[in-house]
Amino acid sequence: MDKNTITIHRIRPSEAKKKPDDSTLTFGRVFSDHFFIIDRNKQGEWLSAKIEPYRPLQLDPSSVCLHYGQMVFEGLKAYCNKRNEILLFRWQKNAERMRTSCRRLMMDCVDEQMFGRAIKTLILLERDWIPKDPECSLYVRPNIIGTDAYLGVHPAEEYKFYVLVCPVGAYYREGFAPVSILVEDQDVRAVRGGLGSVKTAANYAHSLRAQARAASKGFTQVLWLDAIEQRWVEEVGTMNIFFVIKDELITPPLEGSILPGVTRDSVITIAKHWGIKVVERAISIDEVIATAQSGDLQECFGTGTAAVISPVGLFSYRGSEYLVSNNKTGPLAQRLYDFITAIQHGDIEDLFGWVERIDHLNIEELANG
Repeated sequence: MDKNTITIHRIRPSEAKKKPDDSTLTFGRVFSDHFFIIDRNKQGEWLSAKIEPYRPLQLDPSSVCLHYGQMVFEGLKAYCNKRNEILLFRWQKNAERMRTSCRRLMMDCVDEQMFGRAIKTLILLERDWIPKDPECSLYVRPNIIGTDAYLGVHPAEEYKFYVLVCPVGAYYREGFAPVSILVEDQDVRAVRGGLGSVKTAANYAHSLRAQARAASKGFTQVLWLDAIEQRWVEEVGTMNIFFVIKDELITPPLEGSILPGVTRDSVITIAKHWGIKVVERAISIDEVIATAQSGDLQECFGTGTAAVISPVGLFSYRGSEYLVSNNKTGPLAQRLYDFITAIQHGDIEDLFGWVERIDHLNIEELANG
């Protein structure tokens, strides 16, 4: 058998999970019947690619990922449109970002071809798990972890790359409606030269305390400021952030402490295509407050794979609250959400070549490379 072959072990019909009704879906709670996994050995070879019934991972208690945090992940979605076609949105950007994350953490990574074959084969095998409701989708979570059984701070030589899929509904309980955010002025998320620009577990672990504080006060998310002056806006806990000020679309620049979001990139590309002036520049929380008070802040919204576009209707900073768009969804946020989701579902022409249809592909041919 060729080392690039994906072996498929299908679950017994009697052991298959009951699929949830689309109307009951939340986010990240239900997982499909199978997952993909492949191991990298000490010789640098990725071997024994498999799709197996969903199960716990087998790891040595001394595995590098458990002690020194060598783990990166990605998030993307598959969609089923009205014609029962299966569509993937910009998966190559996720493969590229995973390679970038791995380089930063001194990890080996599967190549784009294996990344693509893994997610496509698994999605096709689990096609019945893709929700039909247009507000839902199949979330795809690729992961790489260092698995060397060794206590000592060093890059791993052995890795596991695995992929989970789960049917999901709206990320926020508000759905596509304005959320409230708390500007964090105690903890910091990232510094330039750190891990802020890569998708690794550490970035999310140390955000939990601030997120818990925000939730306890009734806010949906945290807005992070820079780590040095705690003055410059960076990003929301699970999203990049955009502001519409005097008809300009403004977002903080990618300078090493902000995750380069795929949806962020899509929004910038679309807005420029529409003739909207897009500015990537530093924006201070003082400027955000001043423009909110003067009325020059027309809109604020977050962008990310999970929520796509999430309008921000209110933000709080040091005890004071500021409304945006009268706590209503702004016209640009609505237009972008409608446009991007229409592309993702194949309802309008894909002007940018972002969507790949995969339902016509043969699982066995994909598995055999």
